Amino acid sequence: MNQIYKPNRPLYLTFVSKLENLYTMRKILFCVAVLLVTLASCKTEKKDIVKDDFDFASKQLIFAMTEVSKAIEEESPESREKRKKKNLGPLVNPRTINPDGKLSLVASRDWTSGFFPGELWYMYEYIKDKKWEAAARKYTDPLEREKTNGGTHDMGFKVYCSFGNGYRLTKDENYKKILLESAYTLTTRYQPNAKIIRSWDHSGDKWKCPVIIDNMMNLELLFWAFSESKDSLFYDIAVNHAQTTIKNHFREDYSSYHVIDYDTITGAVINKHTHQGYSHSSAWARGQAWAVYGYTMCYRETKLPEFLEQAKNIANYIFTHPNLPEDLIPYWDFNAPEIPNEPRDVSAATVTASALYELSTYDKENSPKYLNWANTMMDNLSKNYLAKVEEDRGFLLLHSTGSKPSNLEVDVPLVYADYYFLEALLRKQQLEQTGKLF
Repeated sequence: MNQIYKPNRPLYLTFVSKLENLYTMRKILFCVAVLLVTLASCKTEKKDIVKDDFDFASKQLIFAMTEVSKAIEEESPESREKRKKKNLGPLVNPRTINPDGKLSLVASRDWTSGFFPGELWYMYEYIKDKKWEAAARKYTDPLEREKTNGGTHDMGFKVYCSFGNGYRLTKDENYKKILLESAYTLTTRYQPNAKIIRSWDHSGDKWKCPVIIDNMMNLELLFWAFSESKDSLFYDIAVNHAQTTIKNHFREDYSSYHVIDYDTITGAVINKHTHQGYSHSSAWARGQAWAVYGYTMCYRETKLPEFLEQAKNIANYIFTHPNLPEDLIPYWDFNAPEIPNEPRDVSAATVTASALYELSTYDKENSPKYLNWANTMMDNLSKNYLAKVEEDRGFLLLHSTGSKPSNLEVDVPLVYADYYFLEALLRKQQLEQTGKLF
């Protein structure tokens, strides 16, 4: 009788089991391969924060303009009459958000009036859409009255950030005339014996002739005016002010005082004080930012090595300070007593980041370090400090501090933080695309 063949069952099961294991292993290897490809893709496809942030800014600034219009319409008759009596002019541009949640608008004479139109010029520069040029002109033109206002040192902030960017992008000859007249007006505040530009006329009980570190920023208007007119008056005043400030404003560690008071007859220093910092001996964060930006700009315009060295030393002070947070967004003062439970100052971060992008082009040895610091700041600002779309009255960034000692504008959006944020983004993009600025 023929026998029916019966497979060896244990051997068969073993073979099937091996096939199943092989199939499972292939699935695992396939999944691992997919994962590795995905990770590699994520690594190579870097997030474009310049594009993302400008896309956000486009929506937010359109919303901001509607908020400005609404706030102007809602101003009370009493407020209008009060400003009229003081010859303050109309409200024109946003500055911050008030404690009651309402948008704070300023007249042209306020030192912050030029930043919002400056933002709109930066939008035009990035997007190259004529609607942004029209918007920038709308908010720039009401500031023309400031060209003859000799009662302030803030001509650069008000006029150069607005008309200056407008002229750079359009070559509007009327803008050029306004800028030159503004520069001549600024020179009237120069004190030749002390070789400085007087900052404030107020608080005569405290200071005789106060000069604040912020004033370094207004020198750019004078350098521009020298370049356009060839009148050495502008250059000489700007250089003298910068050199005198190096001599008197800085401590041995390259931190800056906020206010230096001068005797205008002898040029001697009377006092070294603060106004917006924690104490006379502390390092107010935005003051350090104004300083590193100001001296970087002065080196660009003069190529004097002392200005580059000063900028490098100030940057080193900021980024080696033990109280600088891990995300590099500083507290409002480096010596504030309750750190880490102190407010941040995002405006100090944006000014510093913008300065570092420029500084990286002059100090090649330390360029990678400056770029790393600037990019880290910009990445963290983009991740953790942005406002919400069509909220926060149209501001771009949260968590700035104006003057904590006066309990003024603490942990709020500030228009100048937004201005230097967009400037830093443009500088970042230009460096990455061309390897140079200007």
